[in-house]
Amino acid sequence: MITLAIDAMGGDIGLAVTAPAATAFLNQQPQARLIMVGDETQIQAALKAANAPLDRIEIVHTTQIVAMDEAPQAALKNKKDSSMRVAIEQVKNGKAQAAVSAGNTGALMATARFVLKTLPNVERPAIAKFLPAQGEHLTLMLDLGANVDCSAEQLFQFAVLGSELFSALNPQQKTARVGLLNVGTEDIKGTEVVKQTFALLQESSLNFVGNVEGNAVFSGDIDVVVADGFVGNIVLKTIEGAVKFMGGAIKQEFQRNALTKLGGMAALPALNGFKKRLDPRRFNGAIFLGLRGIVIKSHGGTDAVGFAYALEEAYHEAQTNSLDKIASGVAAQLEAFNERKLLKQQEQMADGEV
Repeated sequence: MITLAIDAMGGDIGLAVTAPAATAFLNQQPQARLIMVGDETQIQAALKAANAPLDRIEIVHTTQIVAMDEAPQAALKNKKDSSMRVAIEQVKNGKAQAAVSAGNTGALMATARFVLKTLPNVERPAIAKFLPAQGEHLTLMLDLGANVDCSAEQLFQFAVLGSELFSALNPQQKTARVGLLNVGTEDIKGTEVVKQTFALLQESSLNFVGNVEGNAVFSGDIDVVVADGFVGNIVLKTIEGAVKFMGGAIKQEFQRNALTKLGGMAALPALNGFKKRLDPRRFNGAIFLGLRGIVIKSHGGTDAVGFAYALEEAYHEAQTNSLDKIASGVAAQLEAFNERKLLKQQEQMADGEV
């Protein structure tokens, strides 16, 4: 039995989304339990209205809610009894295998990092998500918004985290193909930080294929795409906007006249398949990769369908023991990196003395 802790009050809509999503998830996963964290009276009413299976739901009462526009440090300092923090504490205390929240991203990151801590030699967690690509391929991209400013070493750590996660979930593929998102494939392009990251990745034991452009996310030729949170979040939101635009444009074209409407009816099965395949809600729920526990971030404005997918993501991560699988690999990779860095520094000092 896998238990997930839910920040029931988080997100733009809160219980109007989390309660029906929890109900749908439990109906789909009979071997799962939930801990709903938040105002007990409100949660009970919402679950009752959603006809939730209450025998598999525990409610943990809290008195505070983290606002969507609240400063991360203020939330960390002043909201110790928030539904967000207490949900994460369920993971730390071993009462849940994963926590899910649609709340304030910055506050969630700060709180999760404070409560759970990071893996050894990992400075910052990154938001990672598998995105659809050509065929049935899924491309893992990180960071999608947790860290706006990153050093080259932090981007390298993201690459290691992503590579280990992809390999853990795809054991049939020995090493993940890692690409560094850039404005061109040439190694002379990009910001100074990106150039420094390129050099670190090139010296590593990762299967680094070089710089990649934005279209590589969907090509199926790359397994892991690395970027800082500023660029990654823009890419993610652009993808979401493009999908919505394409869906609206296709619908508009088929409604132009009687002939196009007839063609639309004939193409309806294919169009429905296209819509389902690219529905952003199906890819809702990204993991905070690099923590000593599983925390899943849901889009704050998603509906119950989208939040249920975030719960499915948390369930899958817990079920596959992905965190345990990547921890040793990440530790080995980053320890080797630090040893190479120390050796290089010693060599530079020796050269200077000579």
